[in-house]
Amino acid sequence: MSTDPGAVAVSGAAAVAPSDTRATAGGVALMLTGGLSNQIGAGLGAHAFAAVGPAAVVAVRQVVAAAVLLAIARPHVRAVRWPQWWPVLLLAITVSTMNLTLYLAIDRIGLGLAVSLEFLGPLLVATFASRRRADLIFVVIAGAGVYILVWPSPSTDYLGVGLGLIAAAGWASYIVLNRVVGTRLPGLDGAALATTGATLIYLPVLVLTISAGKLTGSTLWFTIGAGVLASAVPYAVDLLALRRVPTGLFAIFTSFNPVWAAIAGMVVLGQFLGLHEWLGIALISGTNIAIIARSRGRRLPSDAALSQPDSSMTRPAVTTR
Repeated sequence: MSTDPGAVAVSGAAAVAPSDTRATAGGVALMLTGGLSNQIGAGLGAHAFAAVGPAAVVAVRQVVAAAVLLAIARPHVRAVRWPQWWPVLLLAITVSTMNLTLYLAIDRIGLGLAVSLEFLGPLLVATFASRRRADLIFVVIAGAGVYILVWPSPSTDYLGVGLGLIAAAGWASYIVLNRVVGTRLPGLDGAALATTGATLIYLPVLVLTISAGKLTGSTLWFTIGAGVLASAVPYAVDLLALRRVPTGLFAIFTSFNPVWAAIAGMVVLGQFLGLHEWLGIALISGTNIAIIARSRGRRLPSDAALSQPDSSMTRPAVTTR
């Protein structure tokens, strides 16, 4: 994604390293389910682009995400002061921008390519958080992966690529801001408030879309399906998975997000990728796994490790991404 603040915010409190093999296996199954659900939801949303546009699909997703988080967190709004509010507001703006640019990119260059480009955001955060100069080689490898993935030519949609990179910058900013919000508000309060703020930003779009009578029939179900599969399901699944697996393992499986996006693009949207595109995705995902592997045994900032947005919840795709 596809990336809301929910799963990242909960990671610090909920993540444990269980010794029970069955629990770990169950957690892995949950992570696979959540990742695939997130990307299938994005694919369903893409089916509604022609009728209502990416912004309206994002608006419906935000409504679903906010409803889920508000029901769980029940934040005490009156107790929040300005030093707590400003990072929440910045996070809301970041989430709104990240999700919109990702969906605009999906509309232009396809699900697999867009999500892979967006994934550069958390990858760069994890790289620079390691504070090892040697890890900068991963930036070079990821850059090579992007070049191979895009394979510049006269027919390349550079606007779509640019939107994907803006979404990546948004995801990186989201990770940093989410860390600030997590230190100033308890539990999921910050995530719920930021997601609600993002929903209010898209409220005019939602009102105009409904008043124009566009959210009907299959379009309505596609947008609702996107909201549930790319927001509600990934959040619930991540919450359960983080109770069963170590954060490092969670982060590694997050690295497969571009692969799930490519598969969902084929199955849901009929977007088949070429060999060079699969190679680019492999380089980007593999680079993130390598960074995480090198960070084992050292304290990795949870926000960098659990980079998954809602592109929605934290699965910035698709996550609030």
